[in-house]
Amino acid sequence: MDDENVPEVEPGERRLNIHLDPADIAGGYANFANISFSRYEFTLTFARIEHEVEEGDVPGAVVARINASPRFVEELIAALQDSWSKFQTTEGIRNLPETPGP
Repeated sequence: MDDENVPEVEPGERRLNIHLDPADIAGGYANFANISFSRYEFTLTFARIEHEVEEGDVPGAVVARINASPRFVEELIAALQDSWSKFQTTEGIRNLPETPGP
């Protein structure tokens, strides 16, 4: 990234500098989540489930497991709600019927 594209940091302001290993750039896909909790933490388990199975056990594989504090989960819920609202607005605008021209 060019230095000219990096916004200036105001005094006392902090920026996140998060490293992402190139092997993790693609991320993982999950179509199932399980949430468990205790007084001290939440555990979010994300898995990929094969829905094509008609009977018997449904095979799946855990792709990530995250342990987080209740405070972080509360902030995550707020961030998800905000993003979901923005997504719905964008999709709603995208799916509006075309207005006929004059």
